[in-house]
Amino acid sequence: MTRQEFSLLYVLASHPGIVFSRERLLAKVWHGEAFVTERSVDTLVKRIRRKIEANPSEPQVLLTVWGDGYRFADA
Repeated sequence: MTRQEFSLLYVLASHPGIVFSRERLLAKVWHGEAFVTERSVDTLVKRIRRKIEANPSEPQVLLTVWGDGYRFADA
């Protein structure tokens, strides 16, 4: 797992059930680095899902909240 993948997963897993917008995740993971867009979050989530989900196309752990962002599943 890359440093950014781990950082994003850590942020979400540390706050299960809390929805993080793409903008907020950008600020927490990339710390204002240049040339990073909100779509970078989507790409990173897709890569993480391939590594942690039994079926990445039907995620059970790293969930999309349509129109808002992403959240880690509640326990």
